[in-house]
Amino acid sequence: MFYYDSTFVILIPAILLSLYAQAKIQSTYSRYSREYSLSGLTGAEAARRILDYNGLYDVAIEMIPGNLTDHYDPRDRVLRLSQGVFHSSSIAAIGVAAHEAGHALQHNRGYAPLIFRNALVPVANIGSNLSWVLILLGIFLSSAGLINLGILLFTAVVLFQVITLPVEFNASSRALNQLDNYNILYKEELYKAKKVLSAAALTYVAATLMAISQLLRLIVLTRDSRD
Repeated sequence: MFYYDSTFVILIPAILLSLYAQAKIQSTYSRYSREYSLSGLTGAEAARRILDYNGLYDVAIEMIPGNLTDHYDPRDRVLRLSQGVFHSSSIAAIGVAAHEAGHALQHNRGYAPLIFRNALVPVANIGSNLSWVLILLGIFLSSAGLINLGILLFTAVVLFQVITLPVEFNASSRALNQLDNYNILYKEELYKAKKVLSAAALTYVAATLMAISQLLRLIVLTRDSRD
């Protein structure tokens, strides 16, 4: 009566890492959201200072709803910060805001991995939405072509996740350098901000491992159908 899928074991390490990463970022962010910087700058003010020091006066900063929804939009050249980051002068808020400002610096200086990742966005979106549909349809119709196309599209999703890693690590590195160079955070504060950004980076590592694991599982699941 019950179908046992032995390929699910492929996902277990990624699932465990994802659970740990989510717990880690929540606990670390919560902890350092209660510790405030000596500078008294809010996340928005810290980001504005970094942008202005680098000549990015035209990059706007907007507040958006949600928790940890912060991001930089390269199309509109807008840095969007969640309400908790925008108004808070905590070490966590400043670290997150500086990280997003780091993406703006990448964009301004033509950082190659960021350009490549942005170019992959349309294909990755299509892959995440259509890959499973094509694969299931291919299995139902016994069409190796549809199955292979679905796997190819999902490979674009994996590639997007892989290229995201250097983009995010580099943005954090730029953020910490900016916070240090312009005395926005002091030595002990920088150490704490680094812990926040390292915890956030772990979520990207987990997402990448999950995508790779899902691709491997797809290949195993459809192997007989394509033979």
